[in-house]
Amino acid sequence: MPPAWRRRALARAGSWLAPHPPAPDGPATRGLVIAGEMTRASGLGEGARLMAGAARGLGLPVWTCDIPPLEGAAADCEPVAGADGPPPPGVPLVLHVNAPMLPLALLRLGRTLTRRRPVIGYWAWELQAIPSEWRSAAACVNQVWVPSRFTAAALEALLPGRVRVVPPPLAMAPPVPSALDRAAFGLPRDAVVVLVSFNLASSFARKHPFAALAAFHAAFGDRADRILVLKVSHAGHAPADFARLAQWATGPNIRLETRTLPPADCHALTACADIVLSLHRAEGFGLVAAEAMLLGKPVIATGWSGNTDYMHAGNAVPIGFRLIPARDDRAVYRGEWAEPDVAEAAERLRALADDPALRQYLGRRARASALAQLDAQPLAAALRGLGIEVPS
Repeated sequence: MPPAWRRRALARAGSWLAPHPPAPDGPATRGLVIAGEMTRASGLGEGARLMAGAARGLGLPVWTCDIPPLEGAAADCEPVAGADGPPPPGVPLVLHVNAPMLPLALLRLGRTLTRRRPVIGYWAWELQAIPSEWRSAAACVNQVWVPSRFTAAALEALLPGRVRVVPPPLAMAPPVPSALDRAAFGLPRDAVVVLVSFNLASSFARKHPFAALAAFHAAFGDRADRILVLKVSHAGHAPADFARLAQWATGPNIRLETRTLPPADCHALTACADIVLSLHRAEGFGLVAAEAMLLGKPVIATGWSGNTDYMHAGNAVPIGFRLIPARDDRAVYRGEWAEPDVAEAAERLRALADDPALRQYLGRRARASALAQLDAQPLAAALRGLGIEVPS
């Protein structure tokens, strides 16, 4: 059976078996149950951990449930402690699990935890149209929260009136780097370092690292004082994709970093960079870019999809693009996505690399705007919409 057919069949079967929450008949009980890949170094996992911390910061009791991947991968992050005892009935359950796997996640959690409470899916999607296999999960949730207006626009047709934009509240707990410096990562002290960071458990075609490689090579060739670092998480998840990347990432000024690092060390690597580059074809939010901005780093990124919620020409370097048919070996994406302008990216890389004052200016603007935009107010508003009192 083709992968796309198999995903649709599994999603449909799961939605038949999973519990369907009743319509709320009053305000929700104060608190939040957050379930997802709590110990996984992934965008959804980081979003779950950030929401747990922000909800506590708003004064709510928080219960957490780890839903590890079915393949049994080892934990990448420390477990997030939750409140003692079972959550009372009526406390909302937020599942940081995308739609195709949400019914199965409900079944794994069990009816004791999932019944008699509002169920909210936290979904991230990167294109303008939702795949058919997402539709069956709509009956399993009361609401869907999403990280960006871009994702909300795609989902509104599927769940009219039930979609809320709740970006990751990164400003509640900005990234804190460890003490690791350039020497710890084997990077020269005086070079301009460009960082590209992505997860191979996501879509290689969507993250599009070959565009970043092409732009860097066009900008700098083999210059020893210009270094490209490719931080690749979960390289073993897609060995064929990683082999293709390694074949092309062979220049003397290109570094491959594949270690699974604690979050603080990942932030330290970002802090060591002068420029963060993301020539993605599509993003639901763009966590790497947002965290880099909070660390005061200038970001060059494709000017399309979820990252444009917080990124513009005043605080970053958006790159032009043209929309092309989405082509993905894993048959996940259909529709259109962006093909960034590599020549423009190379030109902007050169300009930033040659101008330390411009890098500092953009970094300051990036941090200030990210702190202002990525606070916990959207989460607080979503909770008030459920009838939960949250301080202003």
